[in-house]
Amino acid sequence: MRIRDILRRKGGTVVTVPPEHTVRELLAVLAEHNVGAVVVSPDGETIAGIASERDVVRRLHEHGAALLGRPVSDIMTAEVRSCAPGDLVDDLRRTMTEHRFRHMPVVEDGRLAGIVSIGDVVKSAIDALESEREHLVGYIQNVQ
Repeated sequence: MRIRDILRRKGGTVVTVPPEHTVRELLAVLAEHNVGAVVVSPDGETIAGIASERDVVRRLHEHGAALLGRPVSDIMTAEVRSCAPGDLVDDLRRTMTEHRFRHMPVVEDGRLAGIVSIGDVVKSAIDALESEREHLVGYIQNVQ
């Protein structure tokens, strides 16, 4: 299975915030869209970074409530790994597990094309196993 297969099911919409938005505004966007991370982008097409709930919590512990007024660029992860629509989901799962992150932007032709979460990856694995199980059950029933 490829990343494009996941995006086909979930869509390519990506929630973004500009780097100058405050952490408070970031939290509002996360809550409004019920997501755990957003791509930080000045134009909605290029990636400046990624900011997650985890980033907020870790920095809040360090800086206190004053963090809420600071720009997202102060807390975002600037070195963002990305994948392409043609990449294998198994490779993405391995990368996310080894490097301990939960969201990866998908880039095609230098533009943001989607985002895949670890939940999307797990769901695709479960769907594949269910499909395989159904095929095996059908095969066994036909053989008998």
